[in-house]
Parts: sequence; structure tokens; C-alpha cells
Amino acid sequence: MKFSPPTADGSPLRPKRRGDNDSAVGDLRDRCFERILLVKPSSLGDVVHALPVLHGLRRRFPSATIDWLIASSLASLLRGHPDVSHVLEFDRRKYGRLGVNLGATRDFLRFVGQLRAKQYDLVIDLQGLFRSGFLTWMTRAPVRVGFADAREAAWAFYNRRIPTNGGATHAVDHNYQVAKVLGFEHIPVRFHLALSQADRSEALALLAEDEPRRGNAGIVAIAPGARWETKRWIPERFAAVINALHAGAAVRCVLVGGPSEAALCEQIGQACRAAPLNLAGRTSLVHLAAVLERCDVVLCHDSGVMHLAVALERPLVCLTGPTDPRRTGPYRRLDDVLREDLPCSPCFLRRLSQCEYGHRCMQDLKAEVVVKSILARLK
Repeated sequence: MKFSPPTADGSPLRPKRRGDNDSAVGDLRDRCFERILLVKPSSLGDVVHALPVLHGLRRRFPSATIDWLIASSLASLLRGHPDVSHVLEFDRRKYGRLGVNLGATRDFLRFVGQLRAKQYDLVIDLQGLFRSGFLTWMTRAPVRVGFADAREAAWAFYNRRIPTNGGATHAVDHNYQVAKVLGFEHIPVRFHLALSQADRSEALALLAEDEPRRGNAGIVAIAPGARWETKRWIPERFAAVINALHAGAAVRCVLVGGPSEAALCEQIGQACRAAPLNLAGRTSLVHLAAVLERCDVVLCHDSGVMHLAVALERPLVCLTGPTDPRRTGPYRRLDDVLREDLPCSPCFLRRLSQCEYGHRCMQDLKAEVVVKSILARLK
């Protein structure tokens, strides 16, 4: 397959200064686009942060084809979504062998060929990394939108660069700056997860496993996992919270998480006087969302589960340490954050070995405070 530079006149990509815009693009607010691609492959929280842009695009362009390029592991979250025309799955693990494995290289070239065949007239890169910027460029779309502060020089692949506000802007508001450029800033920010009746029935069946023991009590979902080890609270304190809730309130506790968190949830369950229902590793992504939808409170860290809970409008208690809740915490719900006010926080360190202060931001969070916050939301 032959690849020519994806510019309007066939000329090679020329370096531009960050913030420059292609004059040929012009004002986009009154333009009508018919074939749109949203590029946001990962991660779970980032995909949830992009849902309001999808909602706004569909309201702004009701008859357009709106596709979403997303990692294969997260694609189930968008399948059947009424605002998405087609879900384009990007297999990062396979395409990561590009140039090393002949089969992976062929598959990647075929994938790019399929992107070009779609003839998108607008591509929006909300990921802002080299890989997503490169794919945006390779579509040959005449309008390629991204942020001027995109990392890894991804901004060089766009011909319309959006200047950013800077500071502690929440990721949702950062993404929604696209709305002003495309003329739908008047449409309110809205998250919409397309859960089917089958998804909800599966969630009810999973939760029913615990009903013989605890009846029709309030349900507290507990998600002890997080990608950064510095974000994680102490397993024994999760167990202390579960013990206190089971002893003092009509509550059912349910441990949730992905396969990588199954061992952690098992460790917490074994430390409890009466083991909670453990669904970690037993649910697909959409079934996890359907389980959270049925819960009365969600206890979590700054994680993908937290962002799902916000999108589902569930009450939550978010334990936060090394990150800034104004940027990545529960959107417009800072009252749901529990954190220690320390001079070293937020530090954005990912590994415990990097912390010079004994992980105080999480160590100082007491189980009694967490229990009190959960009970307040149950009432």
C-alpha cells in the first residue's frame, strides 16, 4: 500500500509553531461536517471524560456519521451507543509490534487504509499523544483538530490547534474546549453510558448472589484498585471499613475491579470478619458499569471506577492522595473527595519508592472517617 502525505495539496508535512492554525481551515463554528472521527483510545477514565464531547457532537451534527477510535479493551463501553455510528478498535498490543513483526505491520497498514477509505472531513484527537496524532494525520482529513499543548509533539499533526486554559482545569472541561471551536458550547456537559437491559439483568444476577445472606440492604461498591501504587489505600483499612459497615448498618459490601485487582480484593475479603461479595475479575466493563449503577455508594480512588460512578451519577467517596482532584477528581463533585491537606500533595508520583514522606497522604486517612462519609451518603 502506497502512502502519500495526508495534506490537501500532497505536499510533505512541514513543521509549524505550536498554536499556529492552517488558514485554509477557516472558522469551524458554522461548518457542516458529515463524516467525523473522534480519537480517544484510552484509558477508561479518559474515555469517560470524552463522552460529553460525543454528546455535543451528536447534538450539533445530528445526521453525521460519528465514529470513535478506541482501544479494543475498552470498545465494549461504546458498542450500541446511540451517538456512535461505528466503533473502530485499535489493538495497541498488536500494533505495538509495528516494524518488528511482518503480520502486525500489514495489519496496521490495512487499518490505516480503512481509516482513509472512510474519507473523514473532521478528525478530533482528544488523546494528544504521538500515536493518536499520527493516526489523525494519516486519515488525510482536511480538518484535524487537537490541542496546542498535546504531548510528544502530537500538535504537529493538526491543522487546527486549540489553545488551552492552563492551570488546574478538569480533564472534562479541557476536552470540552472543542465545543467552542465547533460551535456547540451552549450544549450542557452530559455523560451518557449506553447500558442495555441485558447488561442490567446480568448485574442484578451477580448482586443476587449475596442476597441470601444480607437481604435487600443498601449496597456499597468498594473498588480498592488503582494503576498507580501511590493512589492505593491500605488493604487492611478497606477491610476495617467493610467490618464496620456490616456491623453497624443494613449494608451489603461488594468488591469490584478488573482481573488485575482480583488478588487484592481476595486479600481484603479474607481480612474481613464476614467476607463481602467479590466480583473483581468477574465482570466485563459494561457489566461493571451496570453493577455500579445499582449501588447506593461507591468507595474508590482516583480511578476509572470513580469516573464511571460520576457518569452514572452515583454517590461516592473518593480517596485521593498524589493527584489533584481539581484536574482528575470527580467532575464538579469535590465534596466527594477525602484527602489529607499536606504540603507535599499533590505530588503526581506513581511509585512508593519515590515518596520521601512515608506515603502520608494515604497513610493518614483513617477508616473511621471513611465509614462516617459512607454512612452520611447512605442516609
